[in-house]
Amino acid sequence: MTDRLAGMAPDELTDEQAEVYRAITGGPRAAGPQAFALVDEKGCLRGPFNAMLLSPPVGLRVQAVGAAVRYNSMLSDRVRELAILAVAAHWGSDFEREAHEAVGRVCGLTDEEMAAVRAGGLPELADADEGVALRAATALAASGALTDEEYDAAVTTLGERGLFELTVLVGYYAMLALQLRVFAGERPESGLGDCRRAPASGETLTGRQGAPILNRVHGVK
Repeated sequence: MTDRLAGMAPDELTDEQAEVYRAITGGPRAAGPQAFALVDEKGCLRGPFNAMLLSPPVGLRVQAVGAAVRYNSMLSDRVRELAILAVAAHWGSDFEREAHEAVGRVCGLTDEEMAAVRAGGLPELADADEGVALRAATALAASGALTDEEYDAAVTTLGERGLFELTVLVGYYAMLALQLRVFAGERPESGLGDCRRAPASGETLTGRQGAPILNRVHGVK
């Protein structure tokens, strides 16, 4: 990935840009241990955050949405990270994948679970509710919609509030993946990015080399 947009160092920012910078680096993302760095060695914001400085009025509110879906959502940490990784796999976003696999490990995701999501499939999950949520996130990322069956399952599992928050999360990280393609030069071919759909019950997806991917969600039919 080659950045098209030059990094903006803290001493180069306008007052408005500095407000966005402080909201990102001094907000909830900076609290506690960090699984991935928000800034580079020069103090410039990394990944999609750098582009938010281009329009401080919009960037300030965009980062606030991201903070809300990560830190103020009713979704569990594991569900949140599984959903983000499903979006990263669909868009082929290396930055999102690497950053949120690091977060996912902290939240208890296994390498096997993350590998299955990375390949565009659904892993075996001990918690059936996580499987329902991941299937919904995968469908939303792939088609932007849910079937009546998927909707009913998601509402039963997550509630209407939880499903609303899941749709916001999927949309937010899809937007970040788009910004990474435009401003950071990520290429679709670096990942899947092939509009995968959620597999039907009993169906086996295959990866790039034709190898089967685990897709049976434990306890979910």
